[in-house]
Amino acid sequence: LLVIIIFAPIIYFTDKGPVFYNAERVGKNGKVFKMFKLRSMKVNAPDIRNADGSTYNGANDPRVTKVGRFMRKTSIDEFPQFLNVLKGDMSLVGYRPERKYFVDKIVAINPDYELLYKMRPGVFSKATLYNGYTYTMEKMLKRLDMDLEYLYNHSLWQYFKIIFLTLLS
Repeated sequence: LLVIIIFAPIIYFTDKGPVFYNAERVGKNGKVFKMFKLRSMKVNAPDIRNADGSTYNGANDPRVTKVGRFMRKTSIDEFPQFLNVLKGDMSLVGYRPERKYFVDKIVAINPDYELLYKMRPGVFSKATLYNGYTYTMEKMLKRLDMDLEYLYNHSLWQYFKIIFLTLLS
C-alpha cells in the first residue's frame, strides 16, 4: 500500500491522468476480470500492434513514461494486484492471468490451458519465476506447461518458495 501511496502522485503529476490501469484478464472459471496496475504508459497512448495482431510491448516502447519504465523494471506497477487478491479475483501464487486475445491463441494450440481455470491466477507464478515474462507463443506454451505442473503438484512449501524466490529475484 505504501508503494501505491508514494507512486500515485508521481504518476499523476508527471503525466496528468489516471493513476491506475485496469487490464482485462481471464481468471478462475474463465471469468474476465479487471486486473489493477499502476499506469506506466502515457495518457491516450496509441495502440501499436505487432504483425501477429498482439499489442507491441518492446523494451524501448515510446509510449512508456520515464516513471513507467522504472516501475516496470522493478515490477512496482504490479503492486495494485494485491487489491485483486483482497477482492478474490487473484491469489498470491498461481498462473499469471492473460488477455483473452492470447488465451484464445494458446487454447487453439493447446486446449489444456482451460484446466488452469480451476484455480485463481496469481500475483506470483512459478512460470514467471523460471520462464520470465512471455512475449512469444513458444514462451507462452512453455509457461503453460509450468503452470499445469504447478496446478497438479502444488504444495504449501512450493507456494511459499515461489513467493520467497520471486521477492529475491
